[in-house]
Amino acid sequence: MTHLIPRKLLRSFFAVCLAFMAWAIATPAFATNNPELLPDFQTPVVDLANFLPQLQEENLVKHIEEFESETGWKMRVLTQFDRSPGRAVKEYWGLDEKSVLLVADGRGGNLLAFSIGDDVYELMPRNFWIELQTRFGNMYYVRDHGENKAIADALETAEICLVREGGCMVVPGLPREQWILTLISSVLGGVICGFAAIPRKEGQAFAWQWALIMSPLWGILFLAFGVGPVVTRTSEWLPLFRNVMGFLMGAIVAFIAPSFNQPSPSESES
Repeated sequence: MTHLIPRKLLRSFFAVCLAFMAWAIATPAFATNNPELLPDFQTPVVDLANFLPQLQEENLVKHIEEFESETGWKMRVLTQFDRSPGRAVKEYWGLDEKSVLLVADGRGGNLLAFSIGDDVYELMPRNFWIELQTRFGNMYYVRDHGENKAIADALETAEICLVREGGCMVVPGLPREQWILTLISSVLGGVICGFAAIPRKEGQAFAWQWALIMSPLWGILFLAFGVGPVVTRTSEWLPLFRNVMGFLMGAIVAFIAPSFNQPSPSESES
């Protein structure tokens, strides 16, 4: 099982890179205008790429309409592949400040893109939509779960944050690959802290001055990259406990490691 971890980490890293490369996609530019691609009746879901099974599309249409009537937030879904209706969707759906348009386009490296109204940004900032696009739209998630599942999961997460008091600064939930990265960061922070605290003077038990000097480095690794992503995305205590233990174990191993290289009294006397 251990040989799978580097592959998952590479996938997660590659997905993040794709998201930043696709920054402009997060707010799609509707350069074309093909209203003839849109149906002659009103529906919140236009599945031009046939990503959604018929039953799922019908249920999604019903759910989006109920969500809009209950909350006032306008969720819309457009899937496309060869051709795009472009600017025509704005007039077709009457997109406004309370609208969220999810565009699923199978031609790019990331399936998902979003066009967001100004009122929505007050609840979820731009980095939220970048992370949402990265988590559910990357090629690995789509390959493992399918386009329809990626669309449904992204919509569900956005809806949760729209009705949550204060919105969301980050995407809720902690995928295993992301947690592994936080654990590695925590352990690395502990190792740096442990090495910094190794005694350097005779009779010194703990070099707290050096540990304090190096605190910006190990503190960022442990707190910002190890603890921060966990506590902001999930209320479960187990991932946080594991990261704290990883930090402590890394610090202890690094702190006592030099003692194993010191010669024993019998060896020094001989």
